Amino acid sequence: MEGEHEQTSGAKAADDAHADIYGEDGAVLSSFLAQIGAAIADRDTLTLKREVDDLHQSELGDLLEALHPEQRRALVELLGADFDFSSLTEVDEAIRMEIVDNLPNAQIAQAVQELDSDDAVYILEDLEKEDQDEILSQLPFTERIRLRRSLDYPEETAGRRMQTEFVAVPPFWTIGQTIDYMREDQNLPDRFSQIFVIDPSFKLLGAIDLDQILRTKRTIKVEEVMHETRHAIPATMDQEEAAREFEQYDLLSAAVVDENERLVGVLTIDDVVDVIQQEAEEDLLRMGGVGDEELSDSILSTSRSRVPWLLVNLLTAFLAASVIGLFDRTIEHIVALAVLMPIVAGMGGNAGSQTMTVTVRALATKDLDIYNAGRIIRREMGVGSINGIIFAVLIGIVAAAWFRDPNLGGIIAAAMIINMFVAALAGILIPLLLDRFKIDPAVASAVFVTTVTDVVGFFAFLGLATWWFAVP
Repeated sequence: MEGEHEQTSGAKAADDAHADIYGEDGAVLSSFLAQIGAAIADRDTLTLKREVDDLHQSELGDLLEALHPEQRRALVELLGADFDFSSLTEVDEAIRMEIVDNLPNAQIAQAVQELDSDDAVYILEDLEKEDQDEILSQLPFTERIRLRRSLDYPEETAGRRMQTEFVAVPPFWTIGQTIDYMREDQNLPDRFSQIFVIDPSFKLLGAIDLDQILRTKRTIKVEEVMHETRHAIPATMDQEEAAREFEQYDLLSAAVVDENERLVGVLTIDDVVDVIQQEAEEDLLRMGGVGDEELSDSILSTSRSRVPWLLVNLLTAFLAASVIGLFDRTIEHIVALAVLMPIVAGMGGNAGSQTMTVTVRALATKDLDIYNAGRIIRREMGVGSINGIIFAVLIGIVAAAWFRDPNLGGIIAAAMIINMFVAALAGILIPLLLDRFKIDPAVASAVFVTTVTDVVGFFAFLGLATWWFAVP
């Protein structure tokens, strides 16, 4: 009991030490950064190793992101072989490449051998082909083949994210043999929750959960208690689809198989959580038209990633401006129209964006499909009509009182109803059409929805005003 108490106290002390590097806002404490910065400036390797040694890889990643570029390079250099390369999986791509590019390939090859295969692939996949080949050539044959196979799979697939270290046994083994194997083999993964069952050609036959092994007598054969792996994931499956499998079936791990259903790796929940976060961030950035931008990117690369969609927005703005140009005589006669028309377009744009956001997310999670699309479209039409009437009444009253003209209030109210209704339709139909034609709706929807609401809003408001006031 005393030993357990000491162990618990030690773990608590370690947790407290880790908690000390973060402030209440979740950012790395400036005092800790100053301490690390001073040690780097003094090239005090002993202090650095003492402060960094017990940090979790994610904490070391946060520290790297908080340091200045020259401090990052110096920290990695001073730590040398004691630097935890797994922390590079926790930082932005630009920071990871900045660090790796300043290291000799021999050091990277040495470090890669200490990593889980999925972390090693994560670091190697962004390197130039020549550097990849040089690093892989310095690895033991078995490890080189495993990493090369993962790198040969397309980006953002289960094959790229899988871990090639797993536990597999033949079906004729007994539970006792399996337990002895796990106790004696020194090359097993550090953590695993399933043991896979394979035939001599590595074809996946089934799996056994560890809790099932503990409940089964040693003399029972593996094939008698194994269960079918109903959710084996093809190595070429998109990582987002794989993450959806985990979500739907509450998986902790899943076998990854090649085109011949041979076991090639395992996908674990920690990797899937990273995938879910990565895909969510990617969709959010794409909806804003900023691509794969990261905070650590340079000014030029950030500007370059934003220019294309700003150019598209400029072209659509000219389209909306041309609609306004059709009614220049009306605006000359009734100046109040120039004051009010941005309200109609702006409200329509916001309403369309709301519907579009919900639709894009529903498409990404497969909650919206051909079977329920009709019902959802009717729902959005109803929502657009109700919201249009509500805001039409509000803006109609305000406009009539502001310009002392009930006719103007009625015109903007009618235009508001039309544009809010169209905005709701555009917000759902445009993402659906883009998805139908295999175009990512997260990337392209926003600019088209905004264009539709601007054009319809301006045309409805100015067109109704021209007709009602009989402007020649």
